[in-house]
Amino acid sequence: MKFYKLGLLTLLISLFILNSCKTQDGIGLDPATPIAGKLIADTSIMATTVKEDSVITSGLSSRVPLSYFKDPEFGTTETNIAMVLSTPGATAYTLPTGTITIDSARLILPYATDGFYGDSLLSTYKIDVRQLSERIVATKSYYNTKHFESYSDIIGSKTFSARAHDTLKILNMVKGGPDTLIKVKPQVRIPIDPDFINQHFFLVAQTVLSNPVIYENQMNGLYISLDKNQTPGVGGNMYFNLDSAALTIYYKNINGSTTDTTSISLSLGRKVTEIKHTYSTKVLAALDNTSTKGLVYLQGLAGLRAKLTLPDVKSIFASEGGSDNVVLNRAELIVKVDPGSATPFAPSKRLTLYKYDIARQRTTLQDASSTDPRASNFGGAYNAATGEYHFIITAYLQDLLRGKTVDYGTFLAPVNPTGTTIDVTPASTYADRSIIVGKNSPYRVKLNIIYTKINQ
Repeated sequence: MKFYKLGLLTLLISLFILNSCKTQDGIGLDPATPIAGKLIADTSIMATTVKEDSVITSGLSSRVPLSYFKDPEFGTTETNIAMVLSTPGATAYTLPTGTITIDSARLILPYATDGFYGDSLLSTYKIDVRQLSERIVATKSYYNTKHFESYSDIIGSKTFSARAHDTLKILNMVKGGPDTLIKVKPQVRIPIDPDFINQHFFLVAQTVLSNPVIYENQMNGLYISLDKNQTPGVGGNMYFNLDSAALTIYYKNINGSTTDTTSISLSLGRKVTEIKHTYSTKVLAALDNTSTKGLVYLQGLAGLRAKLTLPDVKSIFASEGGSDNVVLNRAELIVKVDPGSATPFAPSKRLTLYKYDIARQRTTLQDASSTDPRASNFGGAYNAATGEYHFIITAYLQDLLRGKTVDYGTFLAPVNPTGTTIDVTPASTYADRSIIVGKNSPYRVKLNIIYTKINQ
């Protein structure tokens, strides 16, 4: 009888507990005041085309652009390379004894990874090499606007098709042994005039060759460009890894009764890239803010970026009683590529989003900052399936909402697509470009905000 009463009591307690837990969602919440997120899709953001800032290009080496690209939408981009020519290994050098006869000389320019953007099928290119008539100062920083003067004589040239992924087989001269055929990475090999090599290397005084600085100052260096008149089609932008570049001389050396074939490579020192843009009427209209289509142009190689004028965030929540009555759960900026502009040239693989501080210096948004605990998966990668770029800017918008920060300028621009950190500097080693819609279109830049209203 005692056990019967205990079982009945247990049953009654269990029924009471189960009846109080109506749903899992209701645990811990007052059913009268549920938390629910609301969505606002704001399309009042204004995007306008502005020119990029100039950028220092005297530090480029592992990825250096050489371009002549006649983009039908953007206009013409041209880049040229000036570089220091030094003694082998950039150290003191002693000429070999014996009689030297030059077989050939090649300026070897290996392609960088992802080494071409443009027309690789219908366009051919003629690369020209000249001697600089002015010196590259080792202690000076040079911007992309710097043009180096060169002598008119062409000391080397080559007509070729851009094959940034094709390996080559070359004959490798082995000192004291038979020459061998080897496979090398994708590269452009430009024949250099043997007379130039004789005059500027083998016939140079030993006192000059013994001091690399004196040799560099006497030589000035080399100037590399693409011949505009010999580049049919729209052309393109190629990128070279000049860390691995060299001017290699193949020669025969007769020393007494011994004859041998060998090679030696002159070092390539500091490089400076000149970048020039001549814009189309469409881009000029966008820069003057007179375009009727509302297209916005983004371009690498220190070209173009977009300035975003964000809406007054506080006014968005006027219907909710003001910004103090809401908390942002998620704010996402959606940028769509203009339909039809993704061919024949693919849009930039990645864009960056950054802001100005009070001193008009570029800085990352809170959502991309390594020091802000609210930072998340910032975004910026191009989604080819949707034709969109997405950015999470919740923390930035929340600080604007609370008055903790001021919008001194927010910008959108192409960036290195392989970078592992958020970059805010102008892209100087990628020519990729995108066309987005700034206004007068259902594809215009959009801001999706999910928020929660709080009762105070």
